[in-house]
Amino acid sequence: MAYQAVIGLECHVQLNTRSKMFCGCPAEFGAAANANVCPVCLGLPGALPVTNRAAVDAAIRLGLSLGAAIRGESVFARKHYFYPDMPKNYQITQYDRPLCEGGALPVRIGEETRTFALTRVHAEEDTGKSFHPERHGDRQVSRVDFNRAGVPLLELVTQPVFHEPAECAAFLTTLRRLVRWLGISDGDMEKGHLRCDANVSIRRAGESQLGTKTELKNLNSIKGVEKGLTAEIARQTGELAAGRAIVQATLLYDADHDKLAVMRTKEHAHDYRYFPEPDLPRLSVDEAWQASARERLPELPWTRAERFVSGFGLPAYDAGILCDQRELADYYEALVGEGIEPKKVSNWMLTEMLRHLKSGTGSVREWAERVPVRNFAFVIQSVESAQATATAAKGALEELFEHGGDPRVLYVTRGIKAQSSPEELLPLVRATLDEHPGPVAQYLGGKTATLGFLVGQVMKKSGGQAVPQTVRELLEAELARRAAPG
Repeated sequence: MAYQAVIGLECHVQLNTRSKMFCGCPAEFGAAANANVCPVCLGLPGALPVTNRAAVDAAIRLGLSLGAAIRGESVFARKHYFYPDMPKNYQITQYDRPLCEGGALPVRIGEETRTFALTRVHAEEDTGKSFHPERHGDRQVSRVDFNRAGVPLLELVTQPVFHEPAECAAFLTTLRRLVRWLGISDGDMEKGHLRCDANVSIRRAGESQLGTKTELKNLNSIKGVEKGLTAEIARQTGELAAGRAIVQATLLYDADHDKLAVMRTKEHAHDYRYFPEPDLPRLSVDEAWQASARERLPELPWTRAERFVSGFGLPAYDAGILCDQRELADYYEALVGEGIEPKKVSNWMLTEMLRHLKSGTGSVREWAERVPVRNFAFVIQSVESAQATATAAKGALEELFEHGGDPRVLYVTRGIKAQSSPEELLPLVRATLDEHPGPVAQYLGGKTATLGFLVGQVMKKSGGQAVPQTVRELLEAELARRAAPG
């Protein structure tokens, strides 16, 4: 019997504000354990929280970018649960009156853009972090670091609109790009800046009623989300196929060993005993604040990608990669502004520039500092005007990225100048043909693929300074002359 999975995601976005959600402690990552704490985030008696306006503003901008409705008056609530990483034994969050409601995230999957509907985005505080004993014996007791307790979080809850783990992975990738684009979060799952819980149920294909759901907690990588969902869907399918009922439970997924483990069973909203936070006033967001937030929104990544396709004639693939990072898209548009054909700019950036960045040797910002737009434009234009070969230009780019400097000076000191005139190249072409009678005979006999070999030999003789297209044209003309009767 065929089954269909139904999945909803709860995504937690840690904001990159300077201070925590309800106190003035630094919200930085990587500080010494329990260094960034105070009576408020430790929940000591008599300490009173104060809402971080910058965190609320980030939530508003995220909500607006997703097309959500911003509630003019929302309420913080206490969510009670007794874990060692919550020193207050409750978390300040939002419950029945969240800041943002509705909205959707457009996600490109293959050649198609699909829209996944959201339920809400609300603001809350993060918990601390527990470190438990390791199997290898390097840690004998559990420890708790409260530095993360109180760091601002946004929880984004989707509707149950996913049916495949790959859809969820694409959604998270797009969400990570968006929060980075807006500048509200680093979105690094390995550092806990972006975390995901997933609600999963199975139903018979064609049915509309949802099955009993389970929840996968604290999935800390996009690949881990995909693998964990695949494992849980397989488990539930096996249970139903064997005639057993699904038990509502919260599970943990071990990505290293591809194993699921039950954490607790039958958890409902009333178990948390929500009630309005008595120490915080209602959160009011007036029209002026919303208008200000809307004015500060940048052009969104999917809108910019569409403009690159319609305005610059780029393939959707190129536009999608260039709009993966806001700094990359800005750099691209600045290069096009130097008067270079847009597709040529895209080709150079997607090959030479991103090759360096993917190797982990720097960021877009570092590249832009070492190779300013005008310098990259000079290198590209030197190839287009046949003043330098592509090989020499690529080598110059590598040196510029490593050490910076002016490419105009570099071209002089390294003697980079393309040999493009027939007068310079014809002697090399004739010498190459004289030295390789075999390939010449093969070409004249109809095996035209040998022309590439001959081009390569001329390039070697020129020390890589010849323009390949000119070499090819000269070879073809000289071979035609030699093939002519008499």
